Amino acid sequence: MESQEPVSGRDPEGVQQPVLVQDAFTRWVYGRPFFGGLWLTLGGLWILLTMKASVKVVLHVGMQGVAGYLLPTLMVLLGLLILFSPDQRLFYSITGVLISMGTWVTSNLGGFMVGLLLGVTGSVLTFGWLPDQDPWVGRRERREQAREAERPGTDTGPGQPGPAPDTAQAGMVSGTPQAAQ
Repeated sequence: MESQEPVSGRDPEGVQQPVLVQDAFTRWVYGRPFFGGLWLTLGGLWILLTMKASVKVVLHVGMQGVAGYLLPTLMVLLGLLILFSPDQRLFYSITGVLISMGTWVTSNLGGFMVGLLLGVTGSVLTFGWLPDQDPWVGRRERREQAREAERPGTDTGPGQPGPAPDTAQAGMVSGTPQAAQ
């Protein structure tokens, strides 16, 4: 197990500094479509739970056989596959949304709509998840960056490196090549 020592905490002035090292679970969560898989799994579990409800509460719509238990079980399986094998997330999410919609007919109106909506939402979240996407920047931040870039005397936006010096001219002083230090 890796140590979880904070890289930075409070500085001498008492100002909170950002922690640079994340724990392993946080890296694992952000490295996959975690919430999509979680919601799809919870949707399948909810539908399985409503299949065990009292006879007075259960609405029997459609087939009353294996499909009533098979589709929510597949939803749980697909949700777990999304969590633990995110490489095939597109196939899992398309299959998950189709199976979730199929529970409308086979499993008490999709677990009284709750499980169906959880499954469809989780599948859509998984389908839309992009692993290498840049962080979202709001319109206000983009405007501020554009204003900073338009100011006279600034060639770059905030947080961007300045222009690289020409290496051929940087090493020359009065026509004599200088060694890099």
